[in-house]
Amino acid sequence: MLDQETSTKLSRGSATPDPTATADARLVPTLLSIAKSTRAFLALLLAEIDLHPGQDQLLHRLEPGETVSVSMLADQLSVRPSTVSKMLDRLIEKELVVRAANNRDARRTMVALTARGEEVKEKVRTIWNRLEQELTAALQPDDINRLLGALEQVDDLLTVKLRRLR
Repeated sequence: MLDQETSTKLSRGSATPDPTATADARLVPTLLSIAKSTRAFLALLLAEIDLHPGQDQLLHRLEPGETVSVSMLADQLSVRPSTVSKMLDRLIEKELVVRAANNRDARRTMVALTARGEEVKEKVRTIWNRLEQELTAALQPDDINRLLGALEQVDDLLTVKLRRLR
């Protein structure tokens, strides 16, 4: 656990990292390993419904009957709008989403889920649930809650830091 002063300096980016601390660093390598394995596992499951990792997250952010701007999707997914545009091109080809101009501002591109997209979104939810059940099968409910709490803290921290850098 970091003391308050060190934690404050690190959050401001002004502390010099301790070279001896990196030898025992376990969090980042563990998170990278988990992310890589999760993405690979998810890619195999998503291939069953002809999707790639990332496309599932985009579909998950869309609600039936509602439109969302490309820039809002980019913000929600923590990627650049150009990345969302490329993802949308592929999802449009599969007739899962449609693009439309904003009624109030023609410069803004809006995105909506199609009926087929709603079906695939439900399949994504089923895949996510299946993966979650496999990951949590060996854990106790208290362990799952503690793990989720810690991971949500890390996610929030990284999201804030990424926004500052972009």
